[in-house]
Amino acid sequence: MKARSPLRILQFSAEVAPFAKTGGLADVAGSLPKALKQLGHDVRLVMPRYGRIDVERFGLRSRLDHLSVPFGQSDQTAAILEGSVGHDVPVYLVDNPALYDRDGIYMYPDDAERFLFFCRAGLEMCRELGWQPDILHCHDWHTAMVPNWMHTTYQDDPFFAGAATVYTIHNLAYQGIFGFRALEIAGVADHGFIVHPDTDDLNHVVDFMARGILFADVINTVSERYAQEILTPEYGEGLDPLLRDRRDRLFGILNGIDTVVLDPATDPHISMNFDVSTLERRGVNKAALQREAGLPERSNVPLMGIISRLADQKGFDLIGAIIDPLMQYVDCQFVLLGRGDQKYHGMFEALANRYPERMGVFLTFSTPLAQRIYAGTDMFLMPSRFEPCGLGQLISMRYGSVPVVRETGGLADTVQDYDPRTGEGNGFSFSAYDAMALFTALVRATETYKHSDAWRRLMLRGMSADFSWAASARKYVELYYRALATEPGTPTADFSGLDCSVGPGACARANGDSPCEKQPRRAHSSIRSGTSRSLVSRCESPCLSSRRASICSSW
Repeated sequence: MKARSPLRILQFSAEVAPFAKTGGLADVAGSLPKALKQLGHDVRLVMPRYGRIDVERFGLRSRLDHLSVPFGQSDQTAAILEGSVGHDVPVYLVDNPALYDRDGIYMYPDDAERFLFFCRAGLEMCRELGWQPDILHCHDWHTAMVPNWMHTTYQDDPFFAGAATVYTIHNLAYQGIFGFRALEIAGVADHGFIVHPDTDDLNHVVDFMARGILFADVINTVSERYAQEILTPEYGEGLDPLLRDRRDRLFGILNGIDTVVLDPATDPHISMNFDVSTLERRGVNKAALQREAGLPERSNVPLMGIISRLADQKGFDLIGAIIDPLMQYVDCQFVLLGRGDQKYHGMFEALANRYPERMGVFLTFSTPLAQRIYAGTDMFLMPSRFEPCGLGQLISMRYGSVPVVRETGGLADTVQDYDPRTGEGNGFSFSAYDAMALFTALVRATETYKHSDAWRRLMLRGMSADFSWAASARKYVELYYRALATEPGTPTADFSGLDCSVGPGACARANGDSPCEKQPRRAHSSIRSGTSRSLVSRCESPCLSSRRASICSSW
């Protein structure tokens, strides 16, 4: 077999750590490229330059002063600044003060225009720099128009003829829903709305997420379980019919964590560094956290922690139902860090007043405090209704805090329920989305905590696991080569070589059926513009570009 050619990969993300972060998307976008670079690939990122991103702090330099970007009915101008993640992964920041010089990142009335512009600028930037990408890797709805453009605006552009698109779904619940004006701004109004017989809502709105799913050469989610779950109505957020149509291109790849930054042996934010060989030092962090939270220092009482956005999706309705009985009947302490829905702000403020020696509440977000919670708690709680991947449980295990989670998405893929008979498992999990199921799991955890030898083995098992990006990055490389080997618009013949795929059997299991032979697929969704036109007939290409064919032949 010929050696594979290194790839040129451009990643599009609305946020990238450390430049701008509101959640796990930024962590992934800031960490995965470094792991891909270590595998020998030329990987670069593009994102907006928000007003909060300080040029001097991040050492940004000007790369392009006047980039002309086709946009709507005219051209607009952007500047391109360059920074980096790691030591040698370029990050291009699209600078347009009218769109991005604001206090926040999201929730503006012109969000469609803002995210379309940075994506279009990223593509035009490549041409200006003379850097021709093989892979356009798009993260979440903000970037979903890029695959659409590759089959419309850029379909006959020789510069991008060899590029394949990979679309990563980080959270299907956030889809980017806009009106027809978004298509006009994007320059694809002539192609109209998406038409699908089983998703009527798509016929009269512009759903960015749906367009990424429909047009990308390959699609993936951020865990294998979530890739199966979103094929069902329960988790599909109204797009499950579209996802089932494209399940032969759908994969799940578990996120990793940056084990260099997230290392209890070197973390500067915690009171005492420790590792698996010096676990006895960890107790210093528990005592320090108890003091910081205003709780009595009790080394023999389990300290539970949660770091989260305060929302129903994260299971706070379940917590609200069991927290009073937990405080009254189970000897434990609880520390929370997060912000979100005001009803939960009020709930936890009341709990802190009601149980001042049991409950420590921080209604904010702070990375240093988050690290201290990971390092100081005994248990880490994630009872999510759904969780595409989840990073909290991975970080908590890295720092020796045993996870208690609901068995869904990435939580199910990473946390194995502890079995006291065999000693197997690395945490505690429950299946039903039910308050009593959560309460039972917490009782099991607190009872196990009383057995110090068993608890120590649970801690060491989590700390010794490899949740780095290395393995996941190799799976992404496999996905990139498969995307290049897939002719645009044609069904993929065989994805069986990648063990994270969602094949016919997996789809059947996700729907509660037994595995069966693949059923005939209905015709692809079409695009409505007066009369419907088939996506497949419009997107078929007689051959791959010479660069793309060369890479594929080496694979």
